[in-house]
Amino acid sequence: MADPRYGRSCGSCGRPPIRAAARPHWIGGTTRESRGENCRPHPVPGKRLSRREGRPRHWLAGWLVACAALAGTVTRAGDGPVVTFAHRPDARQVEVGIAGRPFAVYDYGSKYRKPFFWPVRAADGTVLSRPLLRPGDDHPHHKGLWVAVDEVNGIDFWAEKGKIVNQHIQTIPARGDRPARLKVTNHWQSLDGQTVVRERTTFSFFPDRMIVLDIELQAVAEQVTFDDTKEGFAGFRMVDSMREREGGHVVNAEGLTGTKNCWGKTSKWVDYYGPVRGKTYGVTWFDHPGNFRPSRYHVRDYGLFAISPFGPRAYSKGKLPASPVKLKRGETLRIRYGFYVHDGDTEQGHVREAYQRFLRRTAE
Repeated sequence: MADPRYGRSCGSCGRPPIRAAARPHWIGGTTRESRGENCRPHPVPGKRLSRREGRPRHWLAGWLVACAALAGTVTRAGDGPVVTFAHRPDARQVEVGIAGRPFAVYDYGSKYRKPFFWPVRAADGTVLSRPLLRPGDDHPHHKGLWVAVDEVNGIDFWAEKGKIVNQHIQTIPARGDRPARLKVTNHWQSLDGQTVVRERTTFSFFPDRMIVLDIELQAVAEQVTFDDTKEGFAGFRMVDSMREREGGHVVNAEGLTGTKNCWGKTSKWVDYYGPVRGKTYGVTWFDHPGNFRPSRYHVRDYGLFAISPFGPRAYSKGKLPASPVKLKRGETLRIRYGFYVHDGDTEQGHVREAYQRFLRRTAE
């Protein structure tokens, strides 16, 4: 008999767990937590019960599943492969893995002027983010996957004139219906080192290679103004072969295609896909309908792919009035996005279905 939460029932007794637990009791172990109090003593034809509380012996099933976990193959029903973290405080990095394979690395070290994820990989390990600081590359501030914006009290954080400094980092493993989460606190500092904005972001990771970004920006200065600019806000810089000028493709939720047609427009989502060593991969930004205003897409044929709510005038090329966002000290602004990595083009990557998952995952 299959249990919908774990995909199968007790390996020894065949009965479904009685209630949810931190993990299925058939993974093994002798503590109350590892059993989850799931398997009540009950007679099983043809089974010999241990004397200890009349439970079936699960040590062999536990050993087999433990071996599978080491091989990165343990899955959760409905969720797919397990998401894991490996925090390396000495290197100031957090490695994110899915099914035992690397997915992304969050680098929050002082070597750079902002934290970011690099590299970002597809399911087969292919790196989709552009190499860092390659001589001759344009826009050296485009680093992997990051959060920043220009014109914050006149400070250009996107262009790395101001510095974004990590203050706190916490990894929270997946548990039950809650995804694996990386929580960070970053201070956006002026040229003289004063904190202007406190950023608290939770990155939630799902086994289908979706990241949900829940970003809170809090004013630390007496007043903080986010001016109207196209230079922001959540960005990704892809490998050159994926970009439009080398054969890549861009499509949005309304069916518009190409960077020229999708740039500066509002849309539920935009997908950017292209070839890497003969195989097609894609990345998608999802805008959340609960954000304070619809976001627009800074999507370029040279490989920049970003989403931002801060530039109605800039993105409309002056057709709309400037609309700066002002916060008084202590006030906060919440912005949510989804970032989705997939194989194939928009249809093969099931982007429309992924957007619906994004909405369900962020429902409150």
